[in-house]
Amino acid sequence: MKPLAMSNDTPDVAQTPQETRHAFLIALGERLKKLRAQRGLTRKALAKEADVSERYLANLEYGIGNASVMVLLQIANALRTSLAELLGDFTTATPEWLMLRAELERCDDATLKSVRQHLSGLSGSAAIETAKDRRIALIGLRGAGKSSLGLMLAQKLGYPFVELGRDIEALAGCPAHEIQGLYGMNAYRRYERRALEQAIAAHEEAVIATPGGLVSDTQSFNLLLSRCTTIWLQATPEHHMRRVREQGDLRPMAASKEAMEDLKSIIEGRKAFYSKADYSVNTSEGPISYGLDALSRIVESALAIH
Repeated sequence: MKPLAMSNDTPDVAQTPQETRHAFLIALGERLKKLRAQRGLTRKALAKEADVSERYLANLEYGIGNASVMVLLQIANALRTSLAELLGDFTTATPEWLMLRAELERCDDATLKSVRQHLSGLSGSAAIETAKDRRIALIGLRGAGKSSLGLMLAQKLGYPFVELGRDIEALAGCPAHEIQGLYGMNAYRRYERRALEQAIAAHEEAVIATPGGLVSDTQSFNLLLSRCTTIWLQATPEHHMRRVREQGDLRPMAASKEAMEDLKSIIEGRKAFYSKADYSVNTSEGPISYGLDALSRIVESALAIH
């Protein structure tokens, strides 16, 4: 590959004032200079190794480079680092992060789970974990039976039932779809976290039905795993779709083929997270009484162990 030349409309370093440069590009340039210094490379040496022009690197370091992902990958490879470190992944922010990440990269999933649980204790959650086994959190997609089975289980145990979705809407003062529509998904996740924190603080004993997407926020999901006994309610895509329709949501019927494919993709994409739960129950294997019996046995077993 020939060294990349800058386009004719690329501004020269000396001609671009600080205030016109994008903050991300400025930060990218600072990281590039830092990494180059750490590797002991001159700009000329790095340009040769990465197969780009020195002027290109100069503009990048100054914060005015308009690099493609592939060019950044060339530069990262030349620096013997990851694209994530060059772009500013927080796990590359300090030597300790880098060293820890290098150790974790060699671990299998079971070891990583053990490390995560240990870290959860070190971060202070162990002091509040005493009631974990009496907080039962149901996770899974909508239509798995979290609300119906959760309420029945709570009544059987004599525990409060917490519908986290309703708590989120109460905090925001509007329905969930309006939170996302008006304020965006990040705002919804913040309300979700606050609702979860409040539920955990308010109840040492409870059955909590969680929104299906809570696992998408790793901090909230870590909190749930460390403070609650978690049970994944599974169901086939067909059962999910039928139950959602029975709840009055007719949207899947508008384009059933596409909706079913989307549903299967969501299940597949979240499976690895849902499987982190302490237990699982397949609610498609029998009537609602079967699901309740299975949940009751799990809870009795968990309480007996601890």
